[in-house]
Amino acid sequence: MAATDAGSSSPRWAVEVDGVGRVFSAKGRPDVVALTDVSLRVRTGEVHGLLGPNGAGKTTLVKILSTVLLPTSGTARILGHDVVAETAAVRPLLGIVLGGDRGLYDRLTARQNLAYWAALYRLPAKRAGRRVDELLERVGLADRADDRVQTFSRGMRQRLHLARGLVNDPPVLFLDEPSTGMDPVAAREFRAMVHELSTEDRAIFLTTHDMGEAEAVCDRVTLIDRGRVLATESPAALSRLLSRYERVECSGAGDSVIEEVASIEGVERVSVEGGTARIDVTSEAAVGEVMRWLVAAGVTSLRVTRPSLEEVYLGLVGDRGMEV
Repeated sequence: MAATDAGSSSPRWAVEVDGVGRVFSAKGRPDVVALTDVSLRVRTGEVHGLLGPNGAGKTTLVKILSTVLLPTSGTARILGHDVVAETAAVRPLLGIVLGGDRGLYDRLTARQNLAYWAALYRLPAKRAGRRVDELLERVGLADRADDRVQTFSRGMRQRLHLARGLVNDPPVLFLDEPSTGMDPVAAREFRAMVHELSTEDRAIFLTTHDMGEAEAVCDRVTLIDRGRVLATESPAALSRLLSRYERVECSGAGDSVIEEVASIEGVERVSVEGGTARIDVTSEAAVGEVMRWLVAAGVTSLRVTRPSLEEVYLGLVGDRGMEV
C-alpha cells in the first residue's frame, strides 16, 4: 500500500495524517523543521510501525496525534475527530505508553499507580477497582500489585506502563519506543502482549528505531527520516525495495567463481562475509542463471532469501553513524 490513501475520512481509519508539518521556532535561533508533509493511515485492528533513527520526528508526530503538540501545517484525525479542533473528543480515545521511566511513580505501588490513572480518567470507584485488578492480572503483575514500583525490573515497569495505557480501554494505543532498555526476554514478552492486543480490534501505533521489533510485530511500517516519509509498506514489501526480487546466498564458492558470478547480467552486488557469499540480483532471470552457474561450479550449499528490514532501513536512510 502506498504511503497515503485517497478519499475522505472513514471509520476504518483509526489514524489519518494529511500533510502534517511541524517547525520549532525560537527567537534568535534558526527554525528547526521536525516534520515535513507527513501523510499516513492506520487501520482499526492494525499494528503500524513508525520506524526511523533518533531525531527523525517520530515522537513529534505522536505528540501531535495525542494533542500534546499543535501541527504547524496539515491535519490529523483520530477515528474521524480532528486533533486540533476536537481535542476533548480525541483524548478519551487514546492510550499512550512511553519507553524508559517516564510516567510512573516509584514510591507508589503498582496498584496505586493504576488507581491514580483510573481516577484521572474519572472511572467510577467500583469499576476502577475491577479494571486495575484485570490489568494487573493481564500483564502478569498481580502477585506484585502491592509492591512499590521502585523495586521493579525494567521489564516489569514496561508491563505496568502498558497496563497504565490500557486503563481507559482505548481504541487507539500509542507505543513510543516501548522496549527501550529491555533485555531480550522482557522485549519478547512485551511484543507478545502487543500481538495479543492487536487481535482486539484496537489500532496500535508503534514508534521504534529497532528494526527487529518492527519486523516482529507490525502489519505495516512507515519509514521516516529527517521529518519526511520515505515509504509505507508491509515489512516484507519493504524488503523488496532494496533487492527488487531475490538474493542468492552460498557457501564454499571460490574467489574465481564469485568473480564470474558478479559478471552475470542482472547481478547488482556481491558481498562475502565469513565464507558466505550474498548475491543481490535485479531480475528474476538472473536468479536462475546465478543458481545454474553455482551448481555447475560444484557449489551445493546455497539458498534464495530476501534482505532483512534492517538492510532496507540502512539502504533507504543511509548509514550515518552518530549523525542526526
